[in-house]
Amino acid sequence: MIQATDHITKTFMNELHTFTLLFLAMLLVSTLMRLYLSQRQINHVAKYRAEVPESFAENISLQDHQKAADYTTAKVRFGRLPLFYEAALLLVWTLGGGLDWLDKNIFALDLGPMLTGIAVILIYALISSLLDLPFSIYNTFVIEERFGFNRTTVKTFITDMIKGGLLGMAIGIPLLYVILWLMQQAGDQWWIYTWLVISGFSLFMMWVYPTWIAPIFNKFEPLEEGETLNRIKTLLQRCGFSSNGIFVIDGSKRSSHGNAYFSGFGRNKRIVFFDTLLKMLSDDELEAVLAHELGHFKKKHIIKGMAISFATTLAGLAILAWLMKADWFYSALGVSNPSTYMALLLFTLVMPVFTFVFQPLFSIFSRKNEFEADAFAAEQTDAKYLIQALVGLYRENASTLTPDPLYSAFYDSHLSLIHI
Repeated sequence: MIQATDHITKTFMNELHTFTLLFLAMLLVSTLMRLYLSQRQINHVAKYRAEVPESFAENISLQDHQKAADYTTAKVRFGRLPLFYEAALLLVWTLGGGLDWLDKNIFALDLGPMLTGIAVILIYALISSLLDLPFSIYNTFVIEERFGFNRTTVKTFITDMIKGGLLGMAIGIPLLYVILWLMQQAGDQWWIYTWLVISGFSLFMMWVYPTWIAPIFNKFEPLEEGETLNRIKTLLQRCGFSSNGIFVIDGSKRSSHGNAYFSGFGRNKRIVFFDTLLKMLSDDELEAVLAHELGHFKKKHIIKGMAISFATTLAGLAILAWLMKADWFYSALGVSNPSTYMALLLFTLVMPVFTFVFQPLFSIFSRKNEFEADAFAAEQTDAKYLIQALVGLYRENASTLTPDPLYSAFYDSHLSLIHI
């Protein structure tokens, strides 16, 4: 701790760059904004806790409404602790000399540039994951448990963590190797080649995820023959959607929250229902929910989202290519030895600080898509069943009906039910 404090003091006294000040200013602004938004959400939910909104009084009981308010408040309050912790940890890793210390110790092993870079990034990721673990444990076994949603056992939690870590290394290390190799060997245009690799990798992962990765964590069973399946097949034919199967996932193994989605693309698309969702909704409501998900497909929201993702990735890599050549980028963030892997790691760490202010734009885009998907569902099914399904999901998932408008504008990717 004394060493870290001395390093911070030295950085401030001897290397106080303009970018350092900009980084600190943006970190302060983003942290205060998050804190302000969280307080608005807490106050707004508390203000309307005593009474169910009039338009939902017949469908949502006061007990369910207050449970949703308390659940929302508990989640937001708890989220403040990681907020300060993450900001402090970011300062320790950067201006506090954490990354510089890690880099120097790994570099001393004389592993070579590629292995050194991979080792530094992997050890950083491991340390960060271990430091984040208490928050994940508390959220799962305290908050989710308190409100009756948690069904994850300690064994399942540990198994998921081990599987996730091993899978992350199996997939991430080869990709990281290719990216670092391109950064070092592909010349000034490395960022274009890297973008092509990342884009291709993303498409490949979308294709293999349904059949190879998702089953590692959950069991997928084909939806049983019967009225529900027949109605779904009829809807798919009417919408011109072909899939590689309709499956039920054992979501109840970890949580009582319900959901539905489709994944993959091309001939490898899968429609997936959580088993909890099947218990929540009637066939009419389930059909309406699926029509909503199909709306995303028919309106090309997936393709549009991928295009935006690819474009922002390309822009980010172009910025990184520029910053990587600037010695001040490293020194301003507490790193004494410039390198390609350290540029990549620093960029990944600090970019969220600068991009937080753009969060509402992505939320607006997402809510627009949700509105279009709702409209499509209303065309394909009876709109009243979609409304009933959404009300049921809000009730069963303890989602608040009264979010703060500004908080919602920043964070909510879906329309608030009270505005539908």
